[in-house]
Amino acid sequence: MSRRIVLMIAVTVMLGLGMAGNCRAQSLTTTQKGLIGGTLLGAGTGAIVGAVVHHPIAGTAIGGGLGLVAGGVVGHALQNNQNQETQEQAELAAQQAQIQRQRQEIKHLQQMQDTE
Repeated sequence: MSRRIVLMIAVTVMLGLGMAGNCRAQSLTTTQKGLIGGTLLGAGTGAIVGAVVHHPIAGTAIGGGLGLVAGGVVGHALQNNQNQETQEQAELAAQQAQIQRQRQEIKHLQQMQDTE
């Protein structure tokens, strides 16, 4: 590999590690994580492919852009699934609480009936 390709890959890796460190300091949504991950993966892949055709900078830019879009779409879909699952869990917990209250009420009514 030429020195330029190695330098491009090293810069991409360092940026990725910097963003990953920043992600740990802040709470990011799943969509944002998808955007960052997709961009890094796309840029890295684009740099490698671009180096093969002797255009690593263009490959990095194109790969990063495509990765940004793909990562955003996937991250957004995952976040929507997580939100739906959270809502369903809350509804399930409310239903279980209601069932428990009804069981207690039935038990109480049976006790009242037995004492009569």
